[in-house]
Amino acid sequence: MNIKILGPGCNNCVNLEKAARQAAAELGIDATFEKVTDYGDILSYNIMSTPGLVVDERVILSGRVPTARQVKELLTPLMS
Repeated sequence: MNIKILGPGCNNCVNLEKAARQAAAELGIDATFEKVTDYGDILSYNIMSTPGLVVDERVILSGRVPTARQVKELLTPLMS
């Protein structure tokens, strides 16, 4: 699974990455993580606000920082 964190590197982006890493670890997902900080690349995902969470090139969240539990709920249906 390829997980991207979209954002300029602000505290919200850092917190989203922590939550996503924790969720992936708890679910036993073998994931690669990538930070996307280039504004042109971020805009290509058509999100209106950062941070954004992209899994396998599909935007699953933007504009807020979820808890690790909430990220697990978002990732679980994508595992199959």
